[in-house]
Amino acid sequence: MFGLTSQLRRAAVSISSNIVEGCSRSSEAEYLRFLEIAYGSAKEVEYQIGLSYRLGFLGSPAHNDLASRASETAKVLNGLIKALRRQAPPA
Repeated sequence: MFGLTSQLRRAAVSISSNIVEGCSRSSEAEYLRFLEIAYGSAKEVEYQIGLSYRLGFLGSPAHNDLASRASETAKVLNGLIKALRRQAPPA
């Protein structure tokens, strides 16, 4: 349980950290790359929440709330990534 808790925390912190780091970059391509990393971390969090539930570490109400929040975070990031890709000039 300690290992899963630690990994879940690291992945959750990674989401916002990568968004902030991407914002500080000089190009939109770099920003997009960091958003993609943040999206990957969001999907990792989704998986780890599900795994925590299946292992019995989370009850149903907590699982439902956390899973919903993680899913919404991933959807918002994915939408932002798609929007930036549509407006980006061809390479």
